[in-house]
Amino acid sequence: MRAGDADSRTGDVAPDTEPPHPPEAYSVVIPTVGRPCLDDCLRALARAAHPPPQEVILVDDRPRPDGPLSVEGAGPLAGRVRILATHGRGPAAARNAGLREVAAPWVVFLDDDVRVRPDWGARLADDLAGAGRETVGVQGRLTVPLPDDRPPTDWERCTAGLEEAAWATADMAYRTAPVRGAGGFDERFPRAFREDADLALRMTGEGWTLTRGTRSTFHPVRPADRWISVRVQRGNADDVLMGRLHGPGWWTRAQAPRGRLPRHAAVTAAGLAAPALALAGRRRAAGLAAALWALGTAEFAWARIAPGPRTASEIATMTVTSLVIPPLAVGHWAAGQVRHRGVGPRPREGAS
Repeated sequence: MRAGDADSRTGDVAPDTEPPHPPEAYSVVIPTVGRPCLDDCLRALARAAHPPPQEVILVDDRPRPDGPLSVEGAGPLAGRVRILATHGRGPAAARNAGLREVAAPWVVFLDDDVRVRPDWGARLADDLAGAGRETVGVQGRLTVPLPDDRPPTDWERCTAGLEEAAWATADMAYRTAPVRGAGGFDERFPRAFREDADLALRMTGEGWTLTRGTRSTFHPVRPADRWISVRVQRGNADDVLMGRLHGPGWWTRAQAPRGRLPRHAAVTAAGLAAPALALAGRRRAAGLAAALWALGTAEFAWARIAPGPRTASEIATMTVTSLVIPPLAVGHWAAGQVRHRGVGPRPREGAS
């Protein structure tokens, strides 16, 4: 008999008939601004949450609520739904408000525009049961449905990038106590951008690990107007804050794409130099700067147009927004440098 055999045969119950481990208890936190997609999110969760969460905490982050949130979609989970209000403080603050109320050992953060798949609950139970003691978070796998009958638009491709994003809180399970002890999400990130990467880097910096689970969640492409790509340039200021907090190597550690900011800066510099050189009487240099600006802008526009549907509307949108994105991206980056100039790296846990 091998050394471990006696322990494995303790008692009269055969190993293959031992009762399974009970599922890990969890709560769900969903920040929302009351979008219609919340109903679809709750309906999908109600169908798939087996075993069910201890509670579903909806954090109403509408700045000016025009009535109570509807929880009709929660169906059989309606009795487990609790609503908190944060009055437009942003997704990081909304998640923290929910986190403070969670009593379960695990908290699952979902966005209000996702739909968990029918086997989500069972796979979540497997993900949490399989998490080692050093694992603080288990990410769900996101799927972004794209059109079958045409190439995706620029916005659709941007959303599809979530499939490869690391630690996205669209579906992210964390151990409640360590994340709460670390202060939760940093509320200096005002948008749903980089606040999840910041938390992940802080937790790994404390010695925890994060893994990808087996559960899967749909993340549809939300409706957006043609100026959405312009508005998302505000995230360049958040990238400055990430650099201040985590150092220049944060891109690699967060598994985040580097983006086009250096090229945007070069195009913007050429665009500003051209008229300045012309006013100074340096026509040849001004012409060269103008040509570099035009070539850089055209390259950026074509990089966005070529893989898309190339409809008249999409081409017009890409052309116009490609003119304004480079200077706006640089402007938001510069504003971030000013706004976060006093921010330094976080001290390591236990540092004096």
